[in-house]
Amino acid sequence: MSPAQIAANRRNAQKSTGPKTARGRAIAKMNALKHGMLGKDVLVRGRHASESQREFRSLLAQFREHLAPVGPLEEMLVDQIVTTHWRLRRAVKAEAGAIALSVDDGHWQRTRHDPWFETLKWDIFGDPTLAMRNSALGNSMMENQLKAVRASVEQSGELTEAAIQTVVFHGKPYGVTKDLEELRLRLHQNPDGLEPSALRARQKEQALEFIDRKLRLICWDKTACEEHDRNVEAARQAVAILPSPEFLDKIMRYETKLERQLYRAMNQLERLQRQRLGESVPPPMSLEVTDKT
Repeated sequence: MSPAQIAANRRNAQKSTGPKTARGRAIAKMNALKHGMLGKDVLVRGRHASESQREFRSLLAQFREHLAPVGPLEEMLVDQIVTTHWRLRRAVKAEAGAIALSVDDGHWQRTRHDPWFETLKWDIFGDPTLAMRNSALGNSMMENQLKAVRASVEQSGELTEAAIQTVVFHGKPYGVTKDLEELRLRLHQNPDGLEPSALRARQKEQALEFIDRKLRLICWDKTACEEHDRNVEAARQAVAILPSPEFLDKIMRYETKLERQLYRAMNQLERLQRQRLGESVPPPMSLEVTDKT
């Protein structure tokens, strides 16, 4: 182009820079909204998922005011920028939703299981005492049984056979039951020849000491198991924060495609606006890649 042509283009561009007044700019930035070109096609309008038309209108108005398109081509490119940006935001929301669903669903499944099924596997050990000590649930079961036996000793003044028979696992005696039975046999021995009243008092005291000692150990094991369970749950939730490989690959390919569309529309809009202002804009470079292998 000659210098005269460039100067003429610049003079003409000054005559078509868009509306000058605030009212004119307000009207121009709402052109697409007036015709409903974007909202009805871009927004999700489902029964259980619906996007905000007001939010979309506000976003479109902001982009139109900032980019100030003039003419149908520039308006079309601004529309493409807005719709692509809106879809990119939707992709981010989808990723956040997938993560929340993974974390919440995993926690729900782990906390809504039937404890009875967990106890079934302890039967394979024969005596389930060790397995119960390694579980917060098992320790709670033993704790409740021993507290009931302790209350019986306080009330009756002795460790009775009836109280011991309540300490069972799936209807059968186990390690704690046997410990109480051995204790009862020792308590009935009287090597010192104590009077019945004194013997009974000593039996009650020793029974309570034995049960309290058991309860302290169980409480310690229970606390350790609960802390372990909390740490495991926190670790599982941390792992679940990452989307699945299938979803991650899908969302990344989707975002890459949208970003290319966004940058292409931005570059084309910039070229049109620079040309409209009389600048000399070189044609875009294209690179063809061929595989010769």
